[in-house]
Amino acid sequence: MTLAVLVLAAGGSRRLGRPKQLVRLAGRTLLARAIDRAERLQPLWIGVVVGAGAGRLVPELTNRPVEVVRARGWRAGLSASLKAGIARVPRGASHVLVTAVDQWAISASDLRQLVRYCSRSPVAAAYEGIVGIPAIFPRRALQALAALEGDRGARRLLESPHTGRLALASAAIDLDTPTDLTRLRSVVNRKRYLM
Repeated sequence: MTLAVLVLAAGGSRRLGRPKQLVRLAGRTLLARAIDRAERLQPLWIGVVVGAGAGRLVPELTNRPVEVVRARGWRAGLSASLKAGIARVPRGASHVLVTAVDQWAISASDLRQLVRYCSRSPVAAAYEGIVGIPAIFPRRALQALAALEGDRGARRLLESPHTGRLALASAAIDLDTPTDLTRLRSVVNRKRYLM
């Protein structure tokens, strides 16, 4: 398997009221942590999809081994980020891991489990009755992924009975609201999730 990684970081953080990508956890931004996790997989390519606040995010990506992908239509939802990112995946990649900046509890070990579980069909995190990202898609699934519309992201594809499911409780923890930010800071104070 030749892996590419797509880090979704284009959202406007409307409910949080500030760019979640730049929230700091243990001294590093969530954006930097997502890239660090991706790097540990030693992929062929890492693409970081930016949209809202791109001018503030791009400096964070300087000197990182990533390609910055601009999702100009990011307001249309997750599908716009996926389309922009999928269009840039190198031809040499046999599989694409899609992950998001706001799932801050995901570890590099979690992502390695997905890679080990991967096959000719997509494999996705399963948590709280949801099948979602992080997920790995074989190249043959990329056309369907790029054809998605709206803000539901890849979930419609991942709900197929052909999708492999890996229980990942950490995928249920994300950052969307001020309450989530309070929870994140509480966890940092207890010195967990320091990678």
